[in-house]
Amino acid sequence: MGRRRTDSEVSRFVLLSLFLMGAISCYMIYVYLSVVFLPSRTIKIASVSDLGDNGGGDLGIEEVVCCRGIEHLELWGNAVKWGSDFKVNSSEECCLACKAMCGGEHEPCRCDSWVFCGNREACGPRFGECWLKKQKDSWEPDRRDSGDHVMWTSGFIFGKGKDIVGLETEFGTLRIKLFPGCAPYSVAYILELLQLRHSAGCQFYRAESRGSFWDSEGNHVENAPFGPPFALVQGTLEAHGIIFKEIPAEYRSAIRRGTVSWVGSGPDFFISLANHVEWNNKAYTVFGSVLPDDMEIVEKISQLPTKLEVWANVNVSVLEKPVALQFRRFGTGHDNQKL
Repeated sequence: MGRRRTDSEVSRFVLLSLFLMGAISCYMIYVYLSVVFLPSRTIKIASVSDLGDNGGGDLGIEEVVCCRGIEHLELWGNAVKWGSDFKVNSSEECCLACKAMCGGEHEPCRCDSWVFCGNREACGPRFGECWLKKQKDSWEPDRRDSGDHVMWTSGFIFGKGKDIVGLETEFGTLRIKLFPGCAPYSVAYILELLQLRHSAGCQFYRAESRGSFWDSEGNHVENAPFGPPFALVQGTLEAHGIIFKEIPAEYRSAIRRGTVSWVGSGPDFFISLANHVEWNNKAYTVFGSVLPDDMEIVEKISQLPTKLEVWANVNVSVLEKPVALQFRRFGTGHDNQKL
């Protein structure tokens, strides 16, 4: 027969129970906070020094968190992970999953594109599906469909050092590191240009040197004015044969030496020769950066003969002879192939 508990034993039992309940509660709170405040994974725009043989020094681009895609676009290609078996909560998570399969320094990317279904109403039971894919040619992705009726969001991933495009001029070829994770709409347009057999219509038409206002590293000289000249070369990427659609606002960053940015929504663009702290309002979409070793070509173009024009009451220097631009591929099996 069981022994009846005394008052002291009951008290000890109650205290023990309260202690265990408190411990369990503390553990649950710890787990909850650990999940909620867990640092999110980030994708950093690497400095060129991280690009191996394709590099040429630090670009000075700030570290940013971005892994974005293009809405209402469905990319095709061989699936390396089926979305029917792999669902995530956001397009960024899908992008990061593809990025994780493309991290080896000397290994080919197993995933170079992704497709996510993020519209709960339109996707229905397919909501959250994340398809990871491998293109036959990452520079020419297979587009199955696009338009407002498409429920998918898609994005591009380039391997380390494989995100370099060449902009050829008569003075040399500018190697430009693209930012597909931060400016996917911009990069998609550049990929369209790469598919053309020519880039007629693309040209630099304005050139302004650093003058005595910025040093050779692009730093502003103390007490000097900010122009004119405005330390930039400007042009257009509206090629014959392509109907240009305005680029939506994407990655807005401070304009630094080497950054390649749209003027408004394009197709006009500019390459900066200086760190324009006076423009540090993040008003321009930055979609790439010229490798430091090639900035001497931009400097050369900025010294070409110009004529003075007035735009909105501002004196600007317009090239007497525009400089034609031609795109080239870098970092693929099609290296040095003119398009």
